[in-house]
Amino acid sequence: MQPHYSPREIEAQVQAEWEASNAFVAREDPARPKYYCLSMFPYPSGKLHMGHVRNYTIGDVLARFYRMRGYNVMQPMGWDAFGLPAENAAMASGVAPARWTYDNIAYMKQQLRRLGFAIDWTREVTTCRPEYYRWNQWLFLRMLEKGIAYQKTGLVNWDPVDQTVLANEQVIEGRGWRTGAVVEKREIPMYYLAITRYAEELLAELDHLPGWPEQVKLMQKNWIGKSHGVRVGFPYTLPDGHRDVLWVFTTRADTLMGATYVAVAAEHPLAAYAARRNPGLAAFIEECRKGGVTEAEIATQQKKGMPTGLSVTHPLTGEALPVWVANYVLMGYGEGAVMAVPAHDERDFEFASQYGLPIKVVIEPVGGTAAPLPFVEHGRCVRSGKYDGLEFEQAVEAIAADLAAKGLGEKKVTWRLRDWGISRQRYWGTPIPIIHCEHCGEVPVPDDQLPVVLPEDLIPDGSGNPLAKCEAFLRCSCPKCGRPARRETDTMDTFVDSSWYFLRYCSPDAETMVDARADYWMPADQYIGGIEHAILHLLYARFWTKVMRDLGLTRISEPFANLLTQGMVLNHIFFRRTEKGGITYFAPDEVDIRRDGKGAIISAVARADGEPVEYGGIGTMSKSKKNGVDPQALIDQYGADTARLFMMFAAPPENTLEWSDAGVEGAWRFLNRLWKLVYAHVEKGVVPAYAGGELPPELKALRRQVHATLQKVTDDIGRRKTFNTAIAAVMELVNALGKVTEDSLPARAVMQEALELVAHMLWPIVPHICEALYRELRPGANLTHASWPQADASALVEEEIELVVQVNGKLRGQIRVPREADRETIEALARTNPNVQKFIAGQTIRKVVVVPGRLVNIVAG
Repeated sequence: MQPHYSPREIEAQVQAEWEASNAFVAREDPARPKYYCLSMFPYPSGKLHMGHVRNYTIGDVLARFYRMRGYNVMQPMGWDAFGLPAENAAMASGVAPARWTYDNIAYMKQQLRRLGFAIDWTREVTTCRPEYYRWNQWLFLRMLEKGIAYQKTGLVNWDPVDQTVLANEQVIEGRGWRTGAVVEKREIPMYYLAITRYAEELLAELDHLPGWPEQVKLMQKNWIGKSHGVRVGFPYTLPDGHRDVLWVFTTRADTLMGATYVAVAAEHPLAAYAARRNPGLAAFIEECRKGGVTEAEIATQQKKGMPTGLSVTHPLTGEALPVWVANYVLMGYGEGAVMAVPAHDERDFEFASQYGLPIKVVIEPVGGTAAPLPFVEHGRCVRSGKYDGLEFEQAVEAIAADLAAKGLGEKKVTWRLRDWGISRQRYWGTPIPIIHCEHCGEVPVPDDQLPVVLPEDLIPDGSGNPLAKCEAFLRCSCPKCGRPARRETDTMDTFVDSSWYFLRYCSPDAETMVDARADYWMPADQYIGGIEHAILHLLYARFWTKVMRDLGLTRISEPFANLLTQGMVLNHIFFRRTEKGGITYFAPDEVDIRRDGKGAIISAVARADGEPVEYGGIGTMSKSKKNGVDPQALIDQYGADTARLFMMFAAPPENTLEWSDAGVEGAWRFLNRLWKLVYAHVEKGVVPAYAGGELPPELKALRRQVHATLQKVTDDIGRRKTFNTAIAAVMELVNALGKVTEDSLPARAVMQEALELVAHMLWPIVPHICEALYRELRPGANLTHASWPQADASALVEEEIELVVQVNGKLRGQIRVPREADRETIEALARTNPNVQKFIAGQTIRKVVVVPGRLVNIVAG
């Protein structure tokens, strides 16, 4: 055995052996319990970052642990390879997105291999490959047949210079990210998936996912947003004599008597009607069209509005209420109109105060005390006529009944969830399999013509979707009439790709979308990924799975049995402001810092010029802030096992992890210390591990610590998933082993057993060094196919126990007694304890209370 730890040599050798033996290739085996360990697959952006390293190390620890526990483990990997970043990179570099993507995949795959993950690479999927996305197209067509996929106009961000639709993240302060042009709202035909059909099931089944974090389930519940309320109709007559009803939905029907105006979206038909004769209103509507299209943007923007000159009739009082166009009302949500009750809604109160609209208080606290406006809590109706004195539920019931009697309302359940718009006016995505024929209309591509292959040699230039200019792609024949036709140029939202990849891993070579192998592996037993994916990705994956179930493609209703959301990796941020107000960032290794007595950073200077830089605190690692750490450099310097150990030891997996160079150094030193410990033992000659026989007390105590550590590590990894505490326990054990100096045969046998168990316990976390050490400890053996050891129950039994001794209820000492000691022995030892004697000297012992296994209390006086 070489005396020094050499990770580069060890890791290369061990990884080569794993690859040559196909050690981690998973095969279906109904005779064994399965464990499908799934980490969210990465976007191939170019290089792994520390968030990737943390995510995949967590998964690898669990995969290896369950493998040793006898489970049939599958841990696959793939690439979420479509998406806008590839197009942006293409515009910046002039390289086709396909080439950029495949080059990145090759590099990142090599990085993953260097980290030694137990991945079954035979199951690799890449979502931009035709053999994968053909099934996106195939299932879309099945949804179209079932009415789950449908087309309608949708509101988008439109860049009038580049003549293209922009994603929300491409709109910066209302302008296009590339051109700087003022972005417009525009309605265009788009395809939607009717996820709302599954809203009730998506909500209800969250209560049957005990392995999911409560925080994530609450986020999903809020996004789905089931609301019980009342649909209210406000009749109106237009100047041209046209009569109709403006419908709104409210969860606060008890406030209806306080409505003082109604507000409609800029795209609402009433707004369009009023704008015909009002140039000022038309200009305001055009301004609204250039605003945001998401709820988050609407919530934060300044509330603006204009009166239409129209009015509607209050359905219960007959009062005329003015109709306003307001920028905080979205046409895509509800009916595109709201009843405004300024006294009892914060948004309406802000708007009414700004424009001098009436504010009518109709709800007060049940106790009758005055409350500041707006009062948005439930209370008791006042100044509401026949409803005065009614509390929330009573008022809603009574008002709903009166509205129903007039044909102007009904109780109703609504959902915040909206159908999923999947059309993207971009190139690098799955082509939507529709053909446009002048004679037949929109015609689905026949199954035998799938996949509609995306050309991989196009380079976006920012001036719209390049597919629209690619005649080789556009030109085709109508499947119905055979006449010349043109293909759809919209592509699918990339969330489609990640909504079922976990099913494809189960049967990556299937000639169908999935096959029977998925019935064996699904659902995934453990899913691991960032909290940032807690809503949309998980919701869409759950929906897609349910659609596949209803189409007879899978038996499961929920794809992920257990979910672990790992925390972000953080690092220090340093920067300097420029004369023009900009910010220049400095990497942590580019500055020298000063700390106070408590270790807090109080100042920093740039090493390059010695001038001060500002400290921006701790933040998520990012390239823009230059506070990232290159995993490749870390692996090259310290080895993969050091990187893995630091990531698992620095914090529990759900918590944020603060980067620490000192922590990395500490992990490196521990692995070196472990290597030296095994080297010193092996150099004296390998012996059989302890298998029984009498031991002196100090060796019994050491074995007890060994097996107590094994018991703790088993629980920490398997049940609690607190890898940091498992590592801490092993480190403590290694420190104890390092203090053993006895060289007797029993001592060496106990040391042999202990070191073998340390290698077992750490193998899921640092597999390369453990594999190498175990082969030295047991020549010819390896850990790759080893079983997880069981703690020796007999070793855990303590022959002596420690009891506390109290005098008159106050702690005065401790004693160690034989576990089976009788009362008289315990009492005698307690009385003779030197510290106890100081407190009972000269006093009469009135009573001695012995609580078995816990304490002795001497009552004296």
